[in-house]
Amino acid sequence: MGRVDGKTIVVTGGGSGIGAAFSLGLAAEGAKVAVLDRDSDAAEKVASSIVERGGRSLAFTADVTSRAMMRAALIDAEQWGGGLDVVFNNAGFNKPMPFLEVTEDNWHSIMDVNGLGVLIGIQEAARIMIRQGTGGKIINTSSVAGRQGFPDFAPYCASKFAVNALTQAGARDLAQHKITVNSFSPGVVTTPLWITLDQDLIDIGSATMPGESINAFSADILLGHPAAPEELVGTALYLASSDSDYLTGQTIMIDGGKVLI
Repeated sequence: MGRVDGKTIVVTGGGSGIGAAFSLGLAAEGAKVAVLDRDSDAAEKVASSIVERGGRSLAFTADVTSRAMMRAALIDAEQWGGGLDVVFNNAGFNKPMPFLEVTEDNWHSIMDVNGLGVLIGIQEAARIMIRQGTGGKIINTSSVAGRQGFPDFAPYCASKFAVNALTQAGARDLAQHKITVNSFSPGVVTTPLWITLDQDLIDIGSATMPGESINAFSADILLGHPAAPEELVGTALYLASSDSDYLTGQTIMIDGGKVLI
């Protein structure tokens, strides 16, 4: 018996990075994993890998900023899995710009995915869980950027502060339905996101060579290295399992000691 055996779990942004690692790790512990991503090929690749390993998974496609698409995908996942137990609102992205050059388009594009997308994910998951009447768990991906502001990442930081606020607001509203809402804050994680960020920071003149930015952001990590996505899976399992039943409204830092609060 795995720690999440038999649970139907949706992971948004499940086609790569942290989401892919979570999908694989949760499936290995017995979950039926709905891998949801805007990139249908990426979602299918992860779901197929789970099935090849003997797990249960299916790929779903949706843009998290579209309520209609998210509602349909979550209902489809519920029907496929025979219920909806856990939703990870993990999809997100960043596009660095110097603070004084941040544009309205940059702000809205990041906030729509990282902020509005989480709000929609919480709401639509909760509606299904309330209808089911059996409670559930909603888990949001925040960041150390939700605890501190960084000048080249201003909209991203604002969006992750928003995730923490939505986590608390959702927890207060949904506790009456036995739905817990928590988030976790990774620091520097070696994912495709950081590969893109590395080049973006070079392009805006905040770094001069590949690897410089990730090394700079990792320099104050107490454990001495950026995380591999797999190093976060234990926290995901804790938050998705019955071990965390008495936890709600919290943001767990899992950053190797980069930010101490």
